[in-house]
Amino acid sequence: MNSRRDSLTRTTSLTTLDMDLFLFCVVSLLVFLLLGHCSADLNQDASGLLAFKKSVDANDRLDWGSSSNPCEWEGIKCEGPPLLKSLRVVEVRTPGTPLYGSIPSGTLSLLSELRVISLRANHLSGRFPSDLSNCSFLRSMYLQYNYLSGPLPDFSSWPNLVHVDLSFNNFSGSIPSTLGNLTRLVTLYLKNNSLTGSLPLINIDSLNGFSVANNDLEGPVPDTQMYRRFNEDSFVGNGLCGLSLQSCDKKSPGNVQVPQNIVGSHHRGLSKGAIVGIIAALIAVCLCLVFLCLFAFRKGISKDNKSGKPASNGAGPVAHGDPRATYAPALEMNSEYKKLVFLDGVEHSFDLEELLRASAEVLGKGSIGTSYKAALDSGLIVAVKRLRDITTERREFEAHMSNISRIKHEHLLPFIAYFYSREEKLVVTEYMPNGSLSTLLHGNKGTNSTPLAWDTRINIAIDTALGIEFLHEHMCIHGNIKSSNILISRSYSSRISDYGMVELVSASPVPNRILGYRAPEVLNLKMANEKADVYSYGVLLLELLTGKEPVNMKKNGEGFDLPRWVQSAMEDESRAHIFDEELIKYNNSAHAEMMQMLEIARSCVAPSPDQRPTMRQVRERLQVIRAFI
Repeated sequence: MNSRRDSLTRTTSLTTLDMDLFLFCVVSLLVFLLLGHCSADLNQDASGLLAFKKSVDANDRLDWGSSSNPCEWEGIKCEGPPLLKSLRVVEVRTPGTPLYGSIPSGTLSLLSELRVISLRANHLSGRFPSDLSNCSFLRSMYLQYNYLSGPLPDFSSWPNLVHVDLSFNNFSGSIPSTLGNLTRLVTLYLKNNSLTGSLPLINIDSLNGFSVANNDLEGPVPDTQMYRRFNEDSFVGNGLCGLSLQSCDKKSPGNVQVPQNIVGSHHRGLSKGAIVGIIAALIAVCLCLVFLCLFAFRKGISKDNKSGKPASNGAGPVAHGDPRATYAPALEMNSEYKKLVFLDGVEHSFDLEELLRASAEVLGKGSIGTSYKAALDSGLIVAVKRLRDITTERREFEAHMSNISRIKHEHLLPFIAYFYSREEKLVVTEYMPNGSLSTLLHGNKGTNSTPLAWDTRINIAIDTALGIEFLHEHMCIHGNIKSSNILISRSYSSRISDYGMVELVSASPVPNRILGYRAPEVLNLKMANEKADVYSYGVLLLELLTGKEPVNMKKNGEGFDLPRWVQSAMEDESRAHIFDEELIKYNNSAHAEMMQMLEIARSCVAPSPDQRPTMRQVRERLQVIRAFI
C-alpha cells in the first residue's frame, strides 16, 4: 500500500515537473520571439534614420551610423518597456543642423513609435511627407523655419498631438478642419506661410498658443471661445476681420452707399437697366479705343525696330523714377552680337528685341549700375541691371559671367542672361516682388506699414549668411554687401544680388553710397576679400537691429558711422535705445536674443580683419539664437 502511494507521488511530481518545464520553455520562446521582434523594429528605426540622413545631410553634419545602436546617436531618444529592455526611437531632434532637400517617403515614416519630431531651423523643402501618418503616436511636431510647401497635412492621423509649429514655411491651400479633432492640442503656429481661404470653425478648449499671422487668409474670424482667447497679433497680415480685428461691416464693400440721384426712382430718371446698358456701351467704346491705340503703338515700334532704332521715348539714359523708363539708349551693335546670351540651365522664351521694348520701371541706382523692373509681352517679369564703369573686354566678361552663373544656391539671386556691347552691358536676373531689405527697413513707415518682426529679421540674417558662406566656399567674393542688395521673396526668404560683379568694375575709389558698409582696409571695390565681406555683413546686422541707415550722408560729405555709433551707445548704461523702436514695441521679450545678435555683429565689424569670425562661425551662432525663439 505504501509502495503504491509512493509510486503515485513520484508520478505526480514528475507530471508537475514536466508541466513547469513545458511552461518555462513556452515562456522563454515567447520572450525570445518578442525580443527578436523588438530588435527588428529598432533596426527598422535605424534604417529609416540613415535613409533620411542620406537624403538631406549632404554635408555630413549628423554623426549617425558611428554606432549600430541608434539610441546612442545625436538628437535621438529611445524608450521602451523596462521589463523587456526593448527600445524604440521616440524622439528625433535635429534643429539648425542645417539639413537640405525634401523628406523622402519611407524614411521617418518607419519610426512607428515616434512621439516628437523637431527639424526646425533647417532648409528642408518640398511637400510634407504624406506617409508620416504612419507615426500615429506623434505628440509634438516642430518644423518651423524651413521651406516646406504644398498643402498642410490631414491632422486626423495624429489624435494625440499636443504641439504643432509649421510657421515660416511656404505652405499653401486651406487650413484643414480636422484640426478640430485634436482635443489635446496646446499650441498651434501656422504664421508666415501662404495659406488661403477662411479660418475653420473649430473650438479646442486646451489651446493656449495660436497664430496664423502673415498668410493670405480672408473672411471673418469665427466667433468661438477658442479664437476669442487670442489678440490681433495672432491674426494680423491677412484679410481677416471680426473679433479683435476691424469690424467686418467696415471691411465689406457691400455697405458702400450709392447716391440716390444716380440710381433713383424710375419716375425721376433712367431705370437701372438703362443705366447698366449705357455703362456697358461706354466700356465697350473705351476698350475699342484702347485696342486701336495699342495696335498703332505696336506698329510704330515694329517699324522703329526694323530701322535699327530702339523702342524708347527718346535717346540717351533715362531719368530716375520714370515708370515708363527704358534701359536701352541708342545701341549701335554689330548684328553678330545683337542678342542676349542665356546662361547654363536657364529656360527662356524671350529675346533682346522683346526685352528692349518691355515697359521698364526704375528700381534703384547702385554702385555698379541702375536696376529696372521689365514687364515682357509674355507676362514674365524680370530685373535688368544696366552696368556702368565696366572696362572688361568681351572675352573676359563672358568667361566671368559663365563662371559666376554656375554658383547656385537658394539664397543667391540667379542670373538669367546678359548682353555685351562696346557701349552697353546688361545683366538679367529674376525679379523679387517684395523688393530689397533696404526698402522694407527704411521705406514708407506710415500708419498702414507692417514693421519687420524680430523672427523675420533673424531669418533674413541667417538666409543671407548662408548665401555669403556658400560664396566664400566657392572662392567668390561679393565685395558689395548692403541692404539694397538683399532681395526678399514673397515668403520673406532673402536672396543676394550682385555677387561677383565687383571684379568687373574699374579699380576706382569706393563710392560714397557704400562707405557705410566698407571695411576700413578696403580703398577700392577690387580690394575686397572674405574678411571685408564679413565686415559689411556685420554692418548689415547692425542695420537690422537698429533700423538705422549706414549710408545716411551728411551735408559736409561725412557718412554716418553705424559701428561707431553702436560702440558709443554700448557705453551708456541704458542700452535699450540701440534697438529699432519697432523691435522693442512688438518683441520686448526677445531682448536677450537681440543682445546676442548685437555681440555677433560687433565681432564682425572688428577693426582688424584677423579679429573677425568666418561666415560659417557667424551663421552657426545665429542659428543657435534662432533655435530658442
